[in-house]
Amino acid sequence: MSAAGTPVTEGGEPARGPVPPGGLLDVLGVASVVLDAEGRIVLWSPQAEELFGYTAAEALGQYAARLMVHERHMQLVGKLFSDVMITGHSWAGAFPVRHKDGSTRLVEFRNMRLLDARGRVYALGLAADQPTVRRLEQDVALSERMVAQSPAGLAVLDTELRFVSVNPVLERIYGRPAAEHIGRRVAEVVPELDTARLDAGARRVLETGTPLIDDTIVGRTPADPDTDHYWAVSMYRLDDATGHVLGVACQVADITEQHRASVEAEVARRRLAVIADASTRIGTTLDLERTARELAEVAVPELADVAAVDLLDAVVEGRPSSLGPAEAAVFRALALRPEDDSDAVRAADPPGRIAWYPPDRLVTECVRTGEAVLVPRVKGEDLPRIARSPEAAVLLERAGLHSYLAVPLIARGEVLGALDLKRTRNARPFDTDDVLLARELAARAAVQIDNARWYQDARNTALTLQRSLLPSSPPVTTGLEVASRYQPAGATSEVGGDWFDVIPLEGGRTALVVGDVMGSGIGAAATMGRLRTVTATLAALGLDPAALLEHLDKTTSALDHSIATCVYVLYDPRLRQCRIANAGHLPPARVRPGRPPELLDLPTGVPLGVGGVSFSTVTVDFAPGDELVLYTDGLVETRHHSLDERLDVMLSLLTDPALPLQETCDLLLSTLHHPDNHDDVALLIARAKEC
Repeated sequence: MSAAGTPVTEGGEPARGPVPPGGLLDVLGVASVVLDAEGRIVLWSPQAEELFGYTAAEALGQYAARLMVHERHMQLVGKLFSDVMITGHSWAGAFPVRHKDGSTRLVEFRNMRLLDARGRVYALGLAADQPTVRRLEQDVALSERMVAQSPAGLAVLDTELRFVSVNPVLERIYGRPAAEHIGRRVAEVVPELDTARLDAGARRVLETGTPLIDDTIVGRTPADPDTDHYWAVSMYRLDDATGHVLGVACQVADITEQHRASVEAEVARRRLAVIADASTRIGTTLDLERTARELAEVAVPELADVAAVDLLDAVVEGRPSSLGPAEAAVFRALALRPEDDSDAVRAADPPGRIAWYPPDRLVTECVRTGEAVLVPRVKGEDLPRIARSPEAAVLLERAGLHSYLAVPLIARGEVLGALDLKRTRNARPFDTDDVLLARELAARAAVQIDNARWYQDARNTALTLQRSLLPSSPPVTTGLEVASRYQPAGATSEVGGDWFDVIPLEGGRTALVVGDVMGSGIGAAATMGRLRTVTATLAALGLDPAALLEHLDKTTSALDHSIATCVYVLYDPRLRQCRIANAGHLPPARVRPGRPPELLDLPTGVPLGVGGVSFSTVTVDFAPGDELVLYTDGLVETRHHSLDERLDVMLSLLTDPALPLQETCDLLLSTLHHPDNHDDVALLIARAKEC
């Protein structure tokens, strides 16, 4: 329809032929009454019958004033009627009319003079119930006011989806005046939008009558051609009182700010979720490489498509990590996590590799300054400063690297390395929010990485001490074949308590010792070393095993109240016997050809360091071919099984006396040493042979 409401065709021309009636006159119930020059009723419409209560038979031929006007208004009515008939000027206004039922009603009138072909004069009166007229006027005024002052853009489209009217807000949204809307389709006014989608939605509303509520449209208009805006579009079908479809009412609300706020809230929620995830996933162990892998796994794919964690080699080696302006950075790659297998992975340093990066590289700048380095949109000239080599730059370009971010790993004021992030598949460039998130992750992970680094240094120190105090290989002894194993504990705090020794003595005899200092760490390792030295000294004196343990008990008591368990075996090949004393240790196992393995029945004794308790020596046969298995509790103890069960399992593994001793050691360790047992293990197996 045109602005005036005239039906138009597809070409914009006025429609020809009949059109469906409107419903406004039906709502008003306009009554038509025609009076002759004398004031008698000559025409009476059905609406008049409804409005005034008189039938046509009752009204026709009657003087209208006498029928419908109170006597007190007769003079006034006569003057108004006379003015219209003489001057030809219309009169409009409200006037009280008497209804047939005796009530009085205010009726809105419009009176005008009529002339017929013979020059005769008549009066036409159009009348409607005034409350109904006022209600419609109020509705129209309210609608116009709401449309004009609405904060949303409003428009009415006809059934051909052409603009009939628009309000000032929509003019501002679309950046075009109302005159450029009227009679045109949406695509003609704002072709920049997804008009096909808008038209499809409007047609569905026309056909079904079901409103379209808050459908989000994204695009640009002449009002702001350089910025994407978000609009919530709602559409409602317009029907008149008779049910005839008039068109579609559209409401357009700019929700760009709300959308941005929602996006920012979602980004903040995602950041908190990633940080919460990092809190539980990073630092589950004190293993340096695993901690670095956990950081990389948290970063992909939430933050990047490829994440690498590299530490400065000086940091790993325990040296100062500061870099001068012209100094290259030497990194040790610890972790690499890709979203998929791409050229970007092949361009990165594989974990374990030492990589040298010149001073002009961005990652070198990152660790030198301790500040994040962001390249939101990577260009060709940026690739040589990101890649480790020209070949790697080609791979990164081929992988589609378009955004780069590196943040330093800083713990306790020291730069440890960098978290290197790349985007190849994720089309969104890194922004300041990503920098904040990456920094938060790096800060949390750096503390865990630093803890793992110090832990590894301490563990290496404890292991070095522990191994230095144990024999590197059992010495060659008369009449014995010996094999041994030492399995360090899984944590620094648990390294250091277990030991074994093989001591050649005069007369071809050999002392076999396995012990376990209660406690752990470097202190336990140091105590173990002192006890091992004292044991070797006492063994050289040729003491009986029980007497040796008594002297060793006194030494242990003097070592800061240390406690240790120990089993001491003195083997004499000439007598084919072993003399054994036990200080609170697990009993040795004896394996003899043709017989089932057995645990030796020995007095358990009390641990060394308790003091004041004597020990007993037990003599057992030990002929050529026999084996003696000495071990510490770390080999057999677990959290989920009884000690008797585990000892039975150990004996079941000792059924082949012909198996080489080295293989027997490996079999026992691989089968019995349970992953959840973090204690260290000392194992010593001796087999008697012919002298």
